[in-house]
Amino acid sequence: MSGPLDGVKVVELGVWVAAPATGGILADWGADVIKVEPPSGDPARTFGRMLGLGDEVNPPFEMDNRSKRSVVADLTSAPGQAVVRELLRTADVFVTNVRPSALRRLGLDFESVAAGNPRLVYGLITGYGTAGPDADRAAYDVAAFWARAGLAHLLTPPGQDPPFQRGGMGDHSVGMTLAAAVCAALVSRATTGAGQLVTTSLYRQGAYTISFDLNTFLLTGRQIAIGQRESMGNPCMNNYVARDGRRFWIVGLEGERHWPALCRSVQREDWLTDDRFATGRARAVNARELIAELDAVFATRPLAEWAEIFAAEPDLFWSPINSLEDVVSDDQFHEAGGAVYVPDGDGAVPMVATPADFHGTPCAPRSGAPRLGEHTDDVLADPQAAWLT
Repeated sequence: MSGPLDGVKVVELGVWVAAPATGGILADWGADVIKVEPPSGDPARTFGRMLGLGDEVNPPFEMDNRSKRSVVADLTSAPGQAVVRELLRTADVFVTNVRPSALRRLGLDFESVAAGNPRLVYGLITGYGTAGPDADRAAYDVAAFWARAGLAHLLTPPGQDPPFQRGGMGDHSVGMTLAAAVCAALVSRATTGAGQLVTTSLYRQGAYTISFDLNTFLLTGRQIAIGQRESMGNPCMNNYVARDGRRFWIVGLEGERHWPALCRSVQREDWLTDDRFATGRARAVNARELIAELDAVFATRPLAEWAEIFAAEPDLFWSPINSLEDVVSDDQFHEAGGAVYVPDGDGAVPMVATPADFHGTPCAPRSGAPRLGEHTDDVLADPQAAWLT
């Protein structure tokens, strides 16, 4: 279960979530990831306290830092900087989300590091990119990914306040992007023998996330309307409420395929020939009326009964709107590999899996997140040999 990145040596100089998420993905995939931390530790070690869980339980930190080794190095000192440079001299990959200006001051910018290790793949996450007036501006994902890139606006119903992003959404997305870019650069290195700088940003990740809307605007100058549930232009692509209060989403994107299945499910096949609803255009014009009719029908049964009815229609696509409790109790979540079991003493604890499986080179987490500086002595006693342990 060593994984496809077995033997790849990664140094991570990351804070909070974005770069540690990248390192966490690479570690899950089998890489040996050395997490370099200041004497005070990665500030993400305080997440547990911030969530009211105390200092001993820190689920967000565990998620992004399992299977790593922790080395403490004081980068405000010359010896600490020398430690990191020595680790990078024999590394395959460097992952960081420290601001470029700070990396230059430390002598850890790409040009400086690559001079000592031209095979190094240097992965950098910024808030807003590596050029432009805000290239060195500090950012969290709520700012660069969620707010500035347009997600919050597009998810705000007209006349209402913007919704709050859940923790780490942009960070985990950009972490997966950088992990993929790092792997692509490793493939290139196998051919050319040379490493390279690979970069991404929270801003770019946010723009790509809403590229359905943004690319439409770039090419046409038109904005796709922000829909309201009661008047969605395609009532077959909408959410509804069952009698027991459970919400669910009908996903009828293809009218000719999905509309008849929905009509059969709600026992209103007369709608197929009703001039108000018979065509996609008619359903859009009369959306409020149709949605109100569907609301009334769906309110007659609990969701479990609707699920049985929907199951009899292969062309009716739908999904429950699940709570966290629903997800954890969903057999499909577990069958699909949504949880992994991370070694913890004599047992193992369940955590969320990173979203990729390798069927030819399977991998699994090797350990929980390291204690601060847990591996400093081992790694620094002989950096070259330590990579092989």
